[in-house]
Amino acid sequence: MILLDKLASNQTRQEYITMSELKTHPTPQPVDDFLKGITDEQKRRDCFAILALMKEITKAEPVMWGDNIIGFGSYHYSYASGREGDWFLTGFSPRKQNLTLYIMSGFDQYESLLHKLGKHKTGKSCLYINKVQDIDLTVLRELIQRSIANLQPNQQQFSI
Repeated sequence: MILLDKLASNQTRQEYITMSELKTHPTPQPVDDFLKGITDEQKRRDCFAILALMKEITKAEPVMWGDNIIGFGSYHYSYASGREGDWFLTGFSPRKQNLTLYIMSGFDQYESLLHKLGKHKTGKSCLYINKVQDIDLTVLRELIQRSIANLQPNQQQFSI
């Protein structure tokens, strides 16, 4: 629940909720145009490889989320606080330092897969790789499949 005493005196509850909404949304920007604009040839090839893999796994068309995230499919989430929304099941983004893959169920339950994956780093729901040849794509496929399976059954409710 949002506490009204935390709101600025001239700010309504709805304005507060609107301000806290996600700023990243699906856009009509063509995914292929975005990927073809990547100047680093190796990173561009890696992106097209990840694109094909995620498309095959999700059976969903890729969609640009914001300016630089490619998402596949969607799920609905809700928090105990009342905040809820829709987000992609899995996706990726070519960043300057690395390629970021979004494994939305997190990594706690995938330790054994991560040990077999190859060279990578993780954040809460982000898998960072330098290049596709550094990882085992069969293991990545299983990781993505399991993550999606964990998100889809009942959609998601979180406590915060």
